[in-house]
Amino acid sequence: MALEITDQSFEETVLKSKQPVLVDFWAAWCGPCRMVGPIIDEISKEYEGKAVVGKVDVDANQEFAAKYGVRNIPTVLLFKDGELIERQVGVAPKETYTEAIEKAM
Repeated sequence: MALEITDQSFEETVLKSKQPVLVDFWAAWCGPCRMVGPIIDEISKEYEGKAVVGKVDVDANQEFAAKYGVRNIPTVLLFKDGELIERQVGVAPKETYTEAIEKAM
């Protein structure tokens, strides 16, 4: 299961991580987000110990969604050493996310 990331935990969990961090910005009412959710959970299991995989509910946590210009959901961002290095807007196949993580490792 992907880690729940909030505005309060974002800096510590994402920006200060020594591992690549994949963050899914989503909302419960968003149909495409529900399609991406299981993929993100699967990736979190596969990359346990190698990468951090988390989700930010944009309805409850708007600070970092705004900071990184998340205007459409789902938006999946990949961070490395506190820097945003990849952005995927909309639904994408699992390989899109895993290839980005592999490249960042």
